[in-house]
Amino acid sequence: MDLRKIKKLIELLEESQLAEIEIHEGEESVRLMRQHPPSTQAQAIHVPVEAPITRAPAVTGPSSRLADGDAPAPAEVMPEGEIVRSPMVGTFYGAANPESPPFVSVGGSVKEGDTLCLVEAMKMFNQIEAEFSGEVVAVLVKDGQPVEFDEPLFVIAKH
Repeated sequence: MDLRKIKKLIELLEESQLAEIEIHEGEESVRLMRQHPPSTQAQAIHVPVEAPITRAPAVTGPSSRLADGDAPAPAEVMPEGEIVRSPMVGTFYGAANPESPPFVSVGGSVKEGDTLCLVEAMKMFNQIEAEFSGEVVAVLVKDGQPVEFDEPLFVIAKH
């Protein structure tokens, strides 16, 4: 999506009572959020995209919203190793179906190309594969949890 379209979306967000706008097309998405929503009532708007989105620019507000008076959560210590991040917005699934064992578990070994998980985006299940061999040190998300683009999913110690 080009910069002009993003600016128009920002203007639409500013002129409306919306707290957030999220647009998906294929595997690409753009999400715009207000830091402090003007109202507590949830609202949604569907904006058709006329041209294909070529990239997903990082135009977002804070990743977590804090109510007035809330203190930020203490930073979690990330285990040593390479972080595998979500390549898209979607829902995380650690197994092929609820009856199947997870693709990987903490302490297990993975080889390059092994399936680590599935991320469902727009009714499409996308396999997330290991880009290198190693040992799974941590699984950072739970089954069925929504994930954002570039959100850490796994920590893998390379062999």
